[in-house]
Amino acid sequence: MPIVVAGHSLQEVDDAGTPTGAAVATADVAAFRAEVRRREDAGAPRWVFTDTAAAYPPLLAGGVRPRRCHDLALTGALLSGYAGERVAAAPSDGSDGAQPDLFAVEPPPPDPRAELADAVGRYAAQLRGVAATTLPRRFELLVAAESAGALAACEMTAAGIPWSVTAHDAELALLLGEPDPDGGRPGRLAALAVEVRDAFGRAVNPDSPADLLAAFRQDGYAIDSTRAWTLQRLDHPAVAPLLAYKELARIHSAHGWAWQRDWVRDGRFRPTYVPGGVVSGRWATRGGGALQVPRRLRRAVVADPGHLLVVADAGQADPRVLAAMSGDPGMAEAARGDDMYAALAEQAFDGDRARAKVGLLGAMYGQTGGQAAQPLATLRRRYPVALELLERAARRGEQGELVRSHLGRTCPPPRPGEVDTVPGARARGRFTRNFVVQATTAEWTLALLAGLRLRLARLRRADRDVELVFYQHDEVMVHAERSLVDDVTAAVHDAGAEATRLLFGDTPVRFPLDVKAAESYADAH
Repeated sequence: MPIVVAGHSLQEVDDAGTPTGAAVATADVAAFRAEVRRREDAGAPRWVFTDTAAAYPPLLAGGVRPRRCHDLALTGALLSGYAGERVAAAPSDGSDGAQPDLFAVEPPPPDPRAELADAVGRYAAQLRGVAATTLPRRFELLVAAESAGALAACEMTAAGIPWSVTAHDAELALLLGEPDPDGGRPGRLAALAVEVRDAFGRAVNPDSPADLLAAFRQDGYAIDSTRAWTLQRLDHPAVAPLLAYKELARIHSAHGWAWQRDWVRDGRFRPTYVPGGVVSGRWATRGGGALQVPRRLRRAVVADPGHLLVVADAGQADPRVLAAMSGDPGMAEAARGDDMYAALAEQAFDGDRARAKVGLLGAMYGQTGGQAAQPLATLRRRYPVALELLERAARRGEQGELVRSHLGRTCPPPRPGEVDTVPGARARGRFTRNFVVQATTAEWTLALLAGLRLRLARLRRADRDVELVFYQHDEVMVHAERSLVDDVTAAVHDAGAEATRLLFGDTPVRFPLDVKAAESYADAH
């Protein structure tokens, strides 16, 4: 039985979204938590939240963890995208920096009954919208996975990623040198800045692209960018120290001591996750950069005493998704093994794994020329069904049409004029070619996340600590007591197998998961 929630009010509805019985208004958050807990324990209903990111944290703070929900905000975005509307990739946090109007009249407080009625109406309309899609059962699964992800996102923020300030400080000192007490560059960055200056023979600010471009041009190098791949082509003594400086400066800026002061509290890094924050369905974060923690700082992610980090990585996920969603028999056969590229090589490339990998990645990501051209021609002959799926998506993109993932997530429409030129159309085609695979991979991993979340809930007890603490495109991390590691590992594998069945049915394609338990994130890779 679905239950629609708005504020502290609840309304049971039937499977069509029609209210059944009277609405229930609770007096305060404590009474609301108690009512939700009672109903959750009685029958695990599907809770309908207007926005899980806002509605769930007060429940979670009181120890109430719903098993299932329907997120109206996320589902609305999916349906709008399906209809061909352009949807903002990452929802705003509402802080646009505008100054308040001192003379503005405060709006009246919302009417709880009107809010609840509106939420009930939106839910019923969304059920009709899902039913009207071309493949409604698949779209229902997409909505369920996206909504489960919203629950998991709140739980991961509340749990936080275990973070050792001591280990972080040690790694920063090793990489950057000691911090400057006056706020200047730390020791290693300061030394590299001097090397850059000496290489040019004059003062140059390595943090200023304009300064660097002027300095290189003065030395006879007419470049228009200071990106690494441009600098690497130059024969100039400043290049090596400058590249080293830029790499360390990124760490200092994005995950240095200032970042630590802002984001790490009580041994936990708690970013705010944004489910569906990228058009492909991948997540984003609002501040903190949790999805871009440099490999060299992963040693700071350290399990609590008596605990381990269980890290699961789905290798070669995109090509396996292509094999499963296309149903190409030859490619599906290659995806039975642990190393799909090696199997493709044996089938079609005389054992040359490198050529097989270059060809398949080129096919999926639109790199169809150069060294990928010949392997791509081989793939077309050997795996015509899979390659036609990709090339049909590319053709539709070039023509300005929409493409959809396996479950129905839809790419954004082209912007005005985007496909009016040949280069623009080809770029759009490369995007849509990749979208159908990458978005479906996001769906598979999100289904895995949803299943794993429920399995971990069954392992969790008052005296047994286990929490999902991190998720990105093809990886999940669980922080668990040592005694639960084997159970968590089994739960990960079971969730992966369930995700495969849900999306692709009885497919021969395997999605092997590399699961490792370690005290630090670095040791799990």
